[in-house]
Amino acid sequence: MQDNHYDVLIIGAGLSGIGAACHLARELPQKRVGILERRQAIGGTWDLFRYPGIRSDSDMCSFGYQFRPWNDTRVLADGPSIRRYVTETAREYDVERKVRFGLKTTRAEWNGAAGLWTVTALEEGSGQALAFTAKFLLNCTGYYNYDQGYLPVFPGVETFRGLRIHPQHWPEGLDYRGKRVVVIGSGATAVTLVPSMAAEAGHITMLQRSPGYVFSLPGVDKMTGVLQKLMPVQWAYRLARQRNIFTQQLAYKACRRWPGLMRGVLLRRVARSLGPGADMSHFTPKYQPWDERLCAVPDEDLFKVIREGKASVVTGHIETFTERGIRLQSGQELEADIVITATGLQVQVGGGMEIRVDGKPLRIGDQMTYKGVLIEGVPNLGWIFGYTNASWTLKSDIASRYLCRLLKHMDERGVDVATPHAPAGQKLAESVFGALQAGYVKRDVNAMPRQGRDYPWRVLHDYKRDRVMLLQQPVDDSLLELRKTAALARAA
Repeated sequence: MQDNHYDVLIIGAGLSGIGAACHLARELPQKRVGILERRQAIGGTWDLFRYPGIRSDSDMCSFGYQFRPWNDTRVLADGPSIRRYVTETAREYDVERKVRFGLKTTRAEWNGAAGLWTVTALEEGSGQALAFTAKFLLNCTGYYNYDQGYLPVFPGVETFRGLRIHPQHWPEGLDYRGKRVVVIGSGATAVTLVPSMAAEAGHITMLQRSPGYVFSLPGVDKMTGVLQKLMPVQWAYRLARQRNIFTQQLAYKACRRWPGLMRGVLLRRVARSLGPGADMSHFTPKYQPWDERLCAVPDEDLFKVIREGKASVVTGHIETFTERGIRLQSGQELEADIVITATGLQVQVGGGMEIRVDGKPLRIGDQMTYKGVLIEGVPNLGWIFGYTNASWTLKSDIASRYLCRLLKHMDERGVDVATPHAPAGQKLAESVFGALQAGYVKRDVNAMPRQGRDYPWRVLHDYKRDRVMLLQQPVDDSLLELRKTAALARAA
């Protein structure tokens, strides 16, 4: 059991988990850190998704780690490059050896008397259950179900004679050359798949129930490329990162403050990209910008394949699948050899593990978060949740740095348990997703932690304010209880 005991145990070896482990290695090298990962490789989301064209939907200067420059000038990087970047980061900071692969975490239980978490994990290859203990537990599993994406019930789907695929389970070596392909969906996955498959497919159609906002970014950051030749790479990276963070936050706040104005700007850009005579009805959403996430495409690639006639967009509701494809409620029929159901994710917290605190079951969806990092009323449990209105890693980086500050402060104070407590009347019905109204949020709104009325219980997705709260404000406050366990008191 001693080999399975850690000062900090991280669940998940994806972007957040590896980032947290690297911050701990940098700031608290004396701590024994372990990582449990269900998959057989580092990367998390970027190891799971293998569909054509998989790429980031945020610029890489802000999506990369603050402490390790992303030196490629591509703005939206492909999945294999991101996976390689995360793996190389783990190796550089000697974190890769701390990962235990092939372990599905099934249960975590806090024992207040001992001041320890006991984590049970299933070794999926052998079926053996293993136990681990940790003083501090850090959940870095993201927020969706890795086993199964969201799939609506489609009438007549059993009659379809072609191939039906969910992007979360993409078959290796799929041959779609010359095939008629229909992609159901209008989110980031769909707008990535369509231009990536258009060159080889006979024709590809994006079938959407309603339009979303799509905007184009340059594929290459030319300014940063020039700066890298004039100054050290680290300096160029910092400048590009600061510029992109500022631009992201400015655009988001402008969309929330002047939605009508920004809607017009976005739609005019789409019209220019599609060219004269384009049917803008397929790109004119009924909602305002950032009620749902905006989809970014590099170098107008989606609009280019539509202009060239290699791809098309259809807006309508599915009446039924048929033997040869899909019939819409309008009566229009879309013939297809392959149907790709890019219909979204299912929300899941902690990889679906059961959590208990001193014998009592804990439902994360009933709790608030403290500073967006700790869980209300739960000792020594951290939770990394990135931004939904900016690069995920911006928040995961500063959340990990805050946890390092907290652990250092606990050591200095001679305490080993940190528990946030909320005053009465703080909890609201809305989730930490806030104003975001994406489909996966609406479907599983009760799975995620609750919002509070005020900071630090309210998650605002505001990088500037979060930096102050997490990195500058004192760790000690009246809301965070710091104490010694009986075991530590005896040892002292």
